[in-house]
Amino acid sequence: MRIKRILPILLLLFIVWRIFDTLRHAGEFKTLKPHFSGQCQKVDGVIGAEDITIHPQTGVAFISSSDRRAIFRGESTLGAIYAYDLNLATPAPKNLTKNFTQPFHPHGLSLLLDENDGAALFVVNHRGGDDVVEIFDYQDSLLVHRESIRGEWMNSPNDLVAVGSRRFYVTNDHGNVSALGKTAEEFLQLARSYVLYYDGTAFKKVAGDLQYANGINVSHDGKTIYVAACVGLKINVYDRDPASGDLTFRKKIPLGTGVDNIELDAEGNLWVAAHPQLLTFTKHAKDETKHSPSEILKINFAANGEYKIEQIYLNNGEEISGASVGAVFANKLLIGSVFEKYFLVCNMDKVF
Repeated sequence: MRIKRILPILLLLFIVWRIFDTLRHAGEFKTLKPHFSGQCQKVDGVIGAEDITIHPQTGVAFISSSDRRAIFRGESTLGAIYAYDLNLATPAPKNLTKNFTQPFHPHGLSLLLDENDGAALFVVNHRGGDDVVEIFDYQDSLLVHRESIRGEWMNSPNDLVAVGSRRFYVTNDHGNVSALGKTAEEFLQLARSYVLYYDGTAFKKVAGDLQYANGINVSHDGKTIYVAACVGLKINVYDRDPASGDLTFRKKIPLGTGVDNIELDAEGNLWVAAHPQLLTFTKHAKDETKHSPSEILKINFAANGEYKIEQIYLNNGEEISGASVGAVFANKLLIGSVFEKYFLVCNMDKVF
């Protein structure tokens, strides 16, 4: 009889502990102190600027845009890739894909530069059950569609990084394919997501056991791959074999925040957008009136492999909610988000 009385109490205590631990892990008990050394202005007209990357020579930013709330409501809508020229006195977003006739709901993107100063843009495109990677050639300030690449393992692509004219790594942010399975992965912090490599012919898994694999990028010398584990609150660092594409785990960088996209500056430092309170972000996803904090971190690497983490930007969500990317060019910091109807262009007091 005692066991029958004790078991329900133990079960209740376990449930309470699990709820508390989930809230703690998600950052819901954090005390946030907003700060930024600089000034930001909103650029309207670009909805859901989830990913941004900047051409390092020209200063043209490429922005992935998709109205995710409209998609959630079942509305027919098209996303776009915008260009935003940071060298102009009064830049304005320019739609580069208005003539692209396929269903287009872009997510992560990656700019590849070749030895002849050519450029190609790789984009994750959610076509509604048919996720593909679109490759565009950037010619005369226009995006010209080259091809679409799909694969049966690429069932929940989030971000990608190009390493060759037809070669790239792509993150699958969930291992499960059902909605219930995906939810379980997130709230139970299950390490089921992974990274795929496409060698120009076929896909293969090159990294796994990740808790919501999100942003991904490659070092300037092509020897290191960085992968954001959003629910894992860290970045995994891998050694890359350029010949085979295989990845070997090197180390993790614990960040204690929900890491999203990763960009690099000219010096090879990482600029990382993050969600300090992950459950608050899920509330924001469902209700645009609920703010979600935004954070931008800079990770500086020393020659001996050590690193320093600097919090560049922190806001409680009033200026921008759910920041998903921070891209830099000189003293400009562009901050995009998953759902907002604008992005930020910030002038930093310090030039990085």
